[in-house]
Amino acid sequence: MEPIMAIVTGCLYAAAIYMMLRRSIVKLVIGLMLLSNAANLLIFTSAGMTRGAPPLIPVGAMQPDGIIADPLPQALILTAIVIAFGVLAFSVVLIHRAYNIIHTDNLDQMKDTDT
Repeated sequence: MEPIMAIVTGCLYAAAIYMMLRRSIVKLVIGLMLLSNAANLLIFTSAGMTRGAPPLIPVGAMQPDGIIADPLPQALILTAIVIAFGVLAFSVVLIHRAYNIIHTDNLDQMKDTDT
């Protein structure tokens, strides 16, 4: 399962870079969104995909009884999702403002800022 996830992560990174190199600023934001999802999937895959019980230790025990899921990658991914949403929201507002001023979404035509 992990080799398949590695291939999917690589495809997401490739699609994100392709979208970020386009001329349209909307495609740039789509590329940013794909890039953040690829990073989340990379963290998830690199932590190891084990199916186990929740990371809870029984009362009076010093360690868990069996195989447990690692909570650290899940916490990192949750934090990354929140940060990616903030960046996405900021970029959408920035695109909307730039489009209202310049009336184009082409990055080559946005070089002049004295409009």
